[in-house]
Amino acid sequence: MILRTSLLLALLGTAGAALADDAAILACRNLTDGAARLACYDAIPAGARPAAAAVQSFGLEQKQPEEPARSIESTIVGNFSGWGPATLFTLANGQVWKVVDGSSADLAPVTDARVKIVRNMFGTMFLEIEGTNASPKVRRVR
Repeated sequence: MILRTSLLLALLGTAGAALADDAAILACRNLTDGAARLACYDAIPAGARPAAAAVQSFGLEQKQPEEPARSIESTIVGNFSGWGPATLFTLANGQVWKVVDGSSADLAPVTDARVKIVRNMFGTMFLEIEGTNASPKVRRVR
C-alpha cells in the first residue's frame, strides 16, 4: 500500500503544472488511508482542473476587444470649398466619407485641405476641417 502511494505521489509530482486528469483524481479518491489520500490530492498542482473541464471550456475564453481608433488624419484630395447634405469627401488615404447630418457650409477655397475624422464617445464620426470650427457628421462609405 505504501509503495503504491509513493509511486502515485511520484507520478503526480512529475506532472508539474500540467492539468490534472480524471484518472489522477480518481486514483486519489480510491485511496482508503486518509493521510495517503490527502497527500495524493496535495500532489495535484494548484489550480489544476480535470482535463474534461479544460475540454468543456475550450473556445469560450474571453478575448478583450481592441479599442477602436479615436481619430484619423488625412487631406481632402483636390479643391475644397465647403459641403452640403450628402456631400462625398475622398481622402488622400483612399477612404470616402459622406455627410449624413444634412448640414452645409461655404468656406474659402482650399486645395488638399487637412482634415481629421474624430469618433466621439458614442461612436459618431465628425469631419474636422483645419481652419474652421464647423464639423459635419459623416459616415464612411468606402
